[in-house]
Amino acid sequence: MTSLLDRGAPPTPGPTGATPRRPGAARLGHFLRHRPGLVVAILVVATVLLAAVVPSLLAPGDPDAGVIAQRSLPPGPGHWFGTDHLGRDVWTRVVHGASLSLLGTVIAVAVALVAGGLIGLLAGFAGGWVDEVLMRIVDVLLSIPSILLSLALVTALGFGTVKVAVAVGVASIANVARVMRAETLRVRRATYVEAARAVGTRWYVSLARHVLPNAVGPVAVLAVLEFGLAILAVSSLSFLGYGTPPPTPEWGSLVAEGRNYLAVAWWMCGLPGCVIAATVLSLNRISRALDGEWRRSA
Repeated sequence: MTSLLDRGAPPTPGPTGATPRRPGAARLGHFLRHRPGLVVAILVVATVLLAAVVPSLLAPGDPDAGVIAQRSLPPGPGHWFGTDHLGRDVWTRVVHGASLSLLGTVIAVAVALVAGGLIGLLAGFAGGWVDEVLMRIVDVLLSIPSILLSLALVTALGFGTVKVAVAVGVASIANVARVMRAETLRVRRATYVEAARAVGTRWYVSLARHVLPNAVGPVAVLAVLEFGLAILAVSSLSFLGYGTPPPTPEWGSLVAEGRNYLAVAWWMCGLPGCVIAATVLSLNRISRALDGEWRRSA
């Protein structure tokens, strides 16, 4: 039998003299080997967030400063994304444009989550005529294509990143409301919710303590997916000229500026578009991973 002193002894090296790896390091290595796409997606999103928060760390130059003698230079060591028709560094403008684009995206997702989450939570928990009225409003919103609804709203609200974000957020309310309502209906029938109501717990206490925490999982996964869709929507409206006016860089406006020079300087339009596509695809990959983790834990 192993003595008590042996139990506290450090692990002995194996036959080759190497100490066995710790479980945490083994799990990290397994994650890096079997999910390389997810690792790349996390790195891309982390880089975009860093560019939005501290753009000068990745691109210390002035995004509006240009050198006429360096107009339309192709991508190279001095200018990773080339230069535009005014001699401005495209990489610097893309990095500094991330803050405005992500600001609009965060506002859009916040509007959709707060408004859509409250509508779905109230409709699913209250039921009856409240559910009917709220869901008919949601059905009307779903019947209108989101881009057309966003265009109509931004035309009424006016131009600017914040107003574009609000328009995109209102157009996304219906999707969040449907998911929240479905999860609220599922959780409301659970045994612990029925037991809480049977012992006399007030409805708003049961809603806040039992229903909302257990229904928010799929909505959080949807929020990550909506984040990518909101980037596309905000960039699309900015591409059409509804965002912040030039020369302030924004991802959609950068693509719009470069389209006129696509035949002679493809990088002005193509590389900002690739950044948008990489960010959206990375967010979609992360949302798929979160959805799988949530389903396994449910």
